[in-house]
Amino acid sequence: MTNRVRTAVFPVAGLGTRFLPATKAMPKEMLTVVDRPVIQYAVDEAREAGIEHFVFVTGRNKGVIEDHFDRQFELEHTLDMRGKEKALNALQKDLPSAGQTSFTRQQEPLGLGHAVWCARELVGNQPFALLLPDMVFMAKPGVLKQMMEAYEVTGGNIIGVEEVDPADVSSYGIVARGKGPDSGFEITGMVEKPKPADAPSNLFISGRYILQPEIFALLSEQTKGAGGEIQVTDAMQTLMRSQPFTGVKYEGKVFDCGSKIGFLTANVAFALDRADIKDDFREAIAELGLSQRRERPVLERELELD
Repeated sequence: MTNRVRTAVFPVAGLGTRFLPATKAMPKEMLTVVDRPVIQYAVDEAREAGIEHFVFVTGRNKGVIEDHFDRQFELEHTLDMRGKEKALNALQKDLPSAGQTSFTRQQEPLGLGHAVWCARELVGNQPFALLLPDMVFMAKPGVLKQMMEAYEVTGGNIIGVEEVDPADVSSYGIVARGKGPDSGFEITGMVEKPKPADAPSNLFISGRYILQPEIFALLSEQTKGAGGEIQVTDAMQTLMRSQPFTGVKYEGKVFDCGSKIGFLTANVAFALDRADIKDDFREAIAELGLSQRRERPVLERELELD
């Protein structure tokens, strides 16, 4: 019988340098995809999967994340007085219950593995989910819920994976696939950013994990790896010698909101998936395209004059 996964860890201590100057005073996790912060998508996904305890590993200038998952009585009162019931209900629906959230600090940027290790006392000796908030998924059911279904069958450690163009494997952590269906197959190995010729598959690790608590002891002894940081992948490779790892090739699509292109693409995709705005948004995109076509002949004439 497998132990139920009740806790999720969210590493949110990163500096977000790829989005400067926007992230100079605002955490990158609070950038919005349409009208919801990136971190909210990860929390929603975890809640759908049955998670009861949300652990955030934060850093300096991340207090606004804690505020986001707290009540704001003045705002709630104002919405109530103005009869904005829909907005008020939406805020209350997103709010975790009292005692469901915990926050701990990663004082130094020593890598993802170190961030996970910082949550050890809050997680305890229980399996936990690890969600990287930069990775925003469009999936029904959510990716973590799909992984939970596999976990109930196999136990052990679960990693969510998706296919990538074989030419791009050097940008990702790649798993070696063993026996089993897409919904739960044996992982026989993993390698961080391999050359295309050396990659064991084109299945990349996409920021969703279910891990056993033994990972913490390994992370406490883990030396720095790629990029001079403590990598969770290195600890998982060691843990694989004694515990099974299962891959889930989930149904859905991931957007890497840690990159500008991924973030912008996510905004377009989620806007087009929203019943309340998709028609107007599609029209706005069409008008933008028409204006660009109208401007092109003018530009061509200017080039001819030059």
